[in-house]
Amino acid sequence: MELDKRIAYARGEQPVDLLLKGGQVVNVFAGEVHPADVAIAEGWIVGLGDGYQAKEVVDVSGRFIAPGFIDGHVHLESSMVTVPEFTRAVLPHGTTTAVIDPHEIANVLGIDGINFVLESSKHNLLNVFVMLPSCVPATHLETAGAHLDAFSLAPLMPSKWVRGLGEMMNFPGVLFKDPEVLKKLQLAYDQRKVVDGHAPGLAGRELNAYIAAGVRSDHECTTVAEAREKLRRGMTIMIREGSGARNLDDLLPLVTEQNAAQLVFCTDDRHPDTIIARGHIDEMVRRAIAFGVAPITAYRMASFNAANYFRLPALGAILPGYRADILVLSDLKQVTVDAVYKWGKRAADRGVVTGVLPTPRYEHLRNAMNAKPVTAADFVIPAAGTTARVIGVVPGQIVTDALTTVVKTVAGMVQADPTGDILKIAVIDRHRAAKTVAVGLVKGFGLKRGALATSVAHDSHNIIVVGASDAEMAAAAQAVIAASGGAVVVEGTTVRAMLELPIAGLISPRPLTEVAAINAQLTQAAAALGCVLSDPFMTLSFLALPVIPQLKLTDKGLVDVGKFDFVPLFVD
Repeated sequence: MELDKRIAYARGEQPVDLLLKGGQVVNVFAGEVHPADVAIAEGWIVGLGDGYQAKEVVDVSGRFIAPGFIDGHVHLESSMVTVPEFTRAVLPHGTTTAVIDPHEIANVLGIDGINFVLESSKHNLLNVFVMLPSCVPATHLETAGAHLDAFSLAPLMPSKWVRGLGEMMNFPGVLFKDPEVLKKLQLAYDQRKVVDGHAPGLAGRELNAYIAAGVRSDHECTTVAEAREKLRRGMTIMIREGSGARNLDDLLPLVTEQNAAQLVFCTDDRHPDTIIARGHIDEMVRRAIAFGVAPITAYRMASFNAANYFRLPALGAILPGYRADILVLSDLKQVTVDAVYKWGKRAADRGVVTGVLPTPRYEHLRNAMNAKPVTAADFVIPAAGTTARVIGVVPGQIVTDALTTVVKTVAGMVQADPTGDILKIAVIDRHRAAKTVAVGLVKGFGLKRGALATSVAHDSHNIIVVGASDAEMAAAAQAVIAASGGAVVVEGTTVRAMLELPIAGLISPRPLTEVAAINAQLTQAAAALGCVLSDPFMTLSFLALPVIPQLKLTDKGLVDVGKFDFVPLFVD
């Protein structure tokens, strides 16, 4: 809208399109809740106060008018649906903007994956901004499907839909001044874009160096002490509450009126069933208020703070000159969203999207399952000692413990020991048609029989499988290969449940409700085989991530994340 028209509307010289009348404005800029009508014209908020004439008046007396929520860091791929279906799920919960890091699909499809997210976000009801993946591949410790250097990313960085460089997981590359890492940082700086961080446990002078390099945020804090040290050094702290990593309760004691301006909410990775069961950013606001955070502070953390951090000046507040991305709530503390307005038009009403969502195309994307067949023989482990390293699952976290165990053997070969909760785990290369299989041991799944496999395995997304027997692991892996990607539960040679993920082996074209229902079937099928984890596939997907402590497995072998190097399976 031209400035002269905006001024005319704001002065009341002509009727506005919509007037939300009689409500209480959650003013995250002024830090108060106050009565005011909200005048909207051509998608913009043009005025607060009395006296406006409007083509449409909506009485919101007794209700609250708040800015749309912003998810400061999310991997769309963890929802396992396309952008429009993600929108259908989160928009009714009040999320009107998402800052997406397409790191996962980029590790499989490269630039084509990033462009798929950007293209499928067009003409959508959700504002989607992208952070360009900084680590494809994430490390030298795994095999990815693409390699993106600064030269590859440069043509995308100037776009207004690109807000900067995504989470810099390769903090050793920053600290040791890796030339290619520094080129990516410089690319963001030259375009006046932000750089997101990812530095679990980094402290002291190394943290100083990481921040001095221009990294401005972190979403990996798990304790108040860690978050406070990073906050004191100038980082914006993104408090995360995902499906596998849930840090909200641990970090809420950090929040004060003095530091809240530098705190942002994000989900990072949420499975579809989590979104349906618990919601999205609205859940975080509700729980923060229940903890004792002032409502105005919680709403600011869910909107205005992220807009400031990502330099989005027209988002995140109910103010003249801001985009009319607006929530109408019947209960401020319970965050009960009655209606969502996008660009001043009603887009969701009492939990249901009312606007039109596009249908994304994906047929042009290549088949991302380039794996050779496997057999039970590929999961055999010769006993090269008596005591082996074991990946220890930590429920509700993506970090693991580094354990050891005396192995069970038969004829000189290591066996899984379901009675002792020691299972085999393997990662299979799916990008180069190279029969590369790394096998290790894991504790914490509780499986008594059967196997689980998935093509979702952060960050390179090779096939990862865990099981009670070699034959069942082979059957599960083969099912994933045959489906061109997915998640599966196998008992014997029988598939008990399966979700097909034909888009990059990460995403389904189905509606999120259907994906959630199938995902629930997967969890139930795993539980029937003895699995004790509430979200076994989310947990499994992070066991191949060699940038999160302590012990992980990639297609190249067992990784001690603290040493950032491979270690042998056996310790003796």
